[in-house]
Amino acid sequence: MRSRFTARFHALLERLFPERRLFLRSDSETRFIRLTSETQLVAWTGGILVVGWMIVATAILLMDSIGAGNFRAQAQRDQMTYEQRLNVLSAERDARAVEAASAHERFNSALEQISIMQSELLVTEEKRRELERGLEVVQATLRDTMRAREEARAQVAALNAQDDGDAAASISDEAVGTVDLLATALAETAQERDQIASDAAYAIELAEEMQLELRLLQERNDQIFRQLEEAMLVSVEPLDQMFRAAGMNPDNLIDQVRRGYSGTGGPLTPIQFSTRGESPDPDALRANAILTAMDRINLYRIAAEKAPFAIPVKSNFRFTSGFGQRWGRLHAGTDFAGPIGTPIYATADGVITHAGWSSGYGRLIKIRHDFGIETRYAHLNSMDVRVGQRVSRGDRIGAMGNSGRSTGPHLHYEVRVNGNPVNPMIYIRAGRDVF
Repeated sequence: MRSRFTARFHALLERLFPERRLFLRSDSETRFIRLTSETQLVAWTGGILVVGWMIVATAILLMDSIGAGNFRAQAQRDQMTYEQRLNVLSAERDARAVEAASAHERFNSALEQISIMQSELLVTEEKRRELERGLEVVQATLRDTMRAREEARAQVAALNAQDDGDAAASISDEAVGTVDLLATALAETAQERDQIASDAAYAIELAEEMQLELRLLQERNDQIFRQLEEAMLVSVEPLDQMFRAAGMNPDNLIDQVRRGYSGTGGPLTPIQFSTRGESPDPDALRANAILTAMDRINLYRIAAEKAPFAIPVKSNFRFTSGFGQRWGRLHAGTDFAGPIGTPIYATADGVITHAGWSSGYGRLIKIRHDFGIETRYAHLNSMDVRVGQRVSRGDRIGAMGNSGRSTGPHLHYEVRVNGNPVNPMIYIRAGRDVF
């Protein structure tokens, strides 16, 4: 059975691939190469495999080229999107800076107005007290005059009672003079009474006018305080939210910054209350609350400069790899890809603790910040700082490169808190609406 199948298969091959002979002639002899059906089948199969492999390889290359083109187009679109976003963030940052400067000017103007109004209030209070003392003197004088007038009337009545019939002739010249003197005193007393009554009415009218002026001044103070309180609320809330979004406790940060900046005095010194045992002035309490908010904003500003809320690359770039697991290992930072030589900037105030080669990191810069934070800048092409140097946020520290274990020019940026890596985008996103 097997030989019959073999014979049929051989006959089929003979029909498809008849035996051929390839003659090779030379000057002295002639040779030929016999190409059997099996040999032709093997050669034909090998040719088909080679052609098929070439087709598949060409298709793979074309697909890879098309995919690379799509990737480049997507990268360009992502770059344009990030540039637009950065432009919007830059415009918002400039607008916030203008608003902050305007708010600071308004606050300084308000402080000047508050100082002027406090001076006016002190002058008004002094005038009111003088008027009260004047009214007391006038009332005392009026009471004494009324008492003297009543005594004079009593004396006149007594003299009139003694003047009956024949006794009138015995009145001495001295009594007549006394009566005339009393009459003159009564007339002067009446005139003084009228003048005192007129002065008292004028004093009361003046006091009412001063009370009205004082009430208007208090209403104006209240309006100014409301505007300042609203400005402080609008200024403090974004900063407070920024620190909370970064996972930082604002109260603890404020305490740490305050311990480092513990000096007192100057324009933000709280307003002192009276030492005469009087209750605190509500306006003084509100002014101290505003000064406390201003002090908190200033401490927030100091803390923000010491935390990495800025972005290390300001030129055109694209994100190539984020924080998290990659190929079964933790990628402890964020990668920013760009041309070699792209400037790299410090994201917060701090001290350079390392500036040199570090195995897989290549050229590496480490910056120690406050609050237990450290930032790392790896794969650099060049470094512009040295160990021990203090840098501020926005200072250029190096240039992007491809040193160390890297597949292309990019910056590997890390943020570590107490030695533990955290996602740098937490800080960058938190500061996006403020800086």
